[in-house]
Amino acid sequence: MNWQEILAAAATLFFIMDPLGNVPIFNSILARFDSRRRAQIVARELCFALIILFVFLFTGNAILGFMGISESSLSIAGGILLFIIALKMIFPVTKQASEEEVVEDPFLVPLAIPMVAGPSTIAVLLLLSSGSPEKMTQWSIALLMAWGATTILLVSSPFLMRFLGERGSRALERLMGMMLVILATQMLLNGVRDFIESLA
Repeated sequence: MNWQEILAAAATLFFIMDPLGNVPIFNSILARFDSRRRAQIVARELCFALIILFVFLFTGNAILGFMGISESSLSIAGGILLFIIALKMIFPVTKQASEEEVVEDPFLVPLAIPMVAGPSTIAVLLLLSSGSPEKMTQWSIALLMAWGATTILLVSSPFLMRFLGERGSRALERLMGMMLVILATQMLLNGVRDFIESLA
């Protein structure tokens, strides 16, 4: 088992899940609930997100085969998508919950999807499962590590908001965005390289 690959995949997934960027949204949506009900909702939504992500991880090859998508095209598309997400993290628009998002009990949407189990996270899981299907145990561990770190941050979000403040949270999110830009660029270059090699 290659722990270097596991940690790299876990870090990538963690950056994409963007828990620091989601902390203000979680707080605004759940502000009306007491601490016990809030903890129940967060735990439920995070479990839903984990199940959804595992489904895409283990059905990645079947999905790509059914749709006729090559690994190089997925890598290029994933790199572009991650780059857009990273730019939004570096140059954020004020994130506020809309009236549609503020519901009595936010079931599945928007906390589980797309806040945690978003399209960019799913794209990376599809890429991992299709590129190295023999390493599913490693990717599962990486997903659990990223999800666990995200869970810790989101559960402790009230404390984090008081400790970091708005400026500190924004600075950390931009740092994560910079790291994600590098990862997105490498993913895009890998996809272009694989496409060129397939033509040869």
